Amino acid sequence: MSTTVMFIGLAVFLAHFLALQFRHTNVPDVLVLVLLGIVLGPLTGVVTPDDFGKIGPIIATIALVVILFEGGTALDLKTLTASLGSTGALTISTFVLTVLIVGGIGHWVFDLSLLAALLLGVTLGGTSSAVVIPRVNSLRLGEKPATVLVLESALTDVLCIVGVFALLQVHAQGELNAGHLVGSVMAAMVFAAVIGVAGGVGWLLVLERIRGFPNTISSTLAYVFIVYGATEFLGYSGAIAALSLGITLGNSQRLGLKKWLKLQHDVDPLSPEDLNFYREAVFLLKTYFFIYLGVSIRFGEWDTVLVAVGMMVLVYLARLLVVRQLYRSPDVDLRDAAITVTMVPKGLAAAVLASLPLQQGVAGGEVIRDISYMVVLVSITITALLVITLPWPGVRRLYALALGKPATEAPPSDGHG
Repeated sequence: MSTTVMFIGLAVFLAHFLALQFRHTNVPDVLVLVLLGIVLGPLTGVVTPDDFGKIGPIIATIALVVILFEGGTALDLKTLTASLGSTGALTISTFVLTVLIVGGIGHWVFDLSLLAALLLGVTLGGTSSAVVIPRVNSLRLGEKPATVLVLESALTDVLCIVGVFALLQVHAQGELNAGHLVGSVMAAMVFAAVIGVAGGVGWLLVLERIRGFPNTISSTLAYVFIVYGATEFLGYSGAIAALSLGITLGNSQRLGLKKWLKLQHDVDPLSPEDLNFYREAVFLLKTYFFIYLGVSIRFGEWDTVLVAVGMMVLVYLARLLVVRQLYRSPDVDLRDAAITVTMVPKGLAAAVLASLPLQQGVAGGEVIRDISYMVVLVSITITALLVITLPWPGVRRLYALALGKPATEAPPSDGHG
């Protein structure tokens, strides 16, 4: 127990050091944290996922909720509205292409059945909120590209989760109701967003009384957890609810909610102290999240590693083609478009979903699990390497050529843009 407590303290100091180094080297701290988890877990066996017990997945879920909420508070409503078209196009295009690429390779290379191949593709079809949102914040993209990437990471979580459970239902019942599947996805998103907005309005109504209690700086986060849990209990997406709750509170002035609700108090729902607390919470939870992710990764044969690399190279190439089509406008500069290309890492959602087919007795479930774990590691590594190389003049010229944009723009800057 004493060793574990000491390690937690050391991990926090390490995370601070890595964040500082990112400013100078562009080496993402998340990659080092994942590698540390791999060393402690799969390579040395010092720590296993079982050592965390039930608290491991719970803390990982809390990390995702806080990251999504904090990311939502930073989204501007005007930019959000203007970005919906681009978000939908980028999200659906990347998701579908990823499913086709990953599923196709799983079917032809590993001889998976069509159902198992689709499960593999859908599991890995999304992007990781816990990787994307902190990177977007540290790299300081333009408002519209940043908003698109944050929304994409939240929406694809829903697509992956609903898609995997729908396909597992096909495995159990032997049939797929396409209308029910589409309806489930829409309901999970729309009703969750409504719950999040309603939750934000409700919080504004009681905020003045809550702030009258002592030590209430964490009360908003506690409320976010309640909204998340209630939304999940109702069968909708708690992630979308947490994000929309953050957007509602972050844009309460622009929405005119104080006037509409006839509130007399001047209590700011997101004071500077609150925002600093949320950022610190994200930092601490992110540190735990990625170490836990590294501990949870399983290694298979070397051919699995090579296939995972090949899959992600094709996914990034497909992403580049999508971004080239969507970001032709000069309003999005070369740097923002290039960073958008790099942001397709997989995360804990994929790692969790990967184990379900094996648990449900799907033929090829072990292959799905091993490939998914490896793709998570490979995708985070490739994203990190692409971020590191962005400032290089030669790389910038390649992006300019591939994206059809002028290479005369200022080179991509470091973590402080």
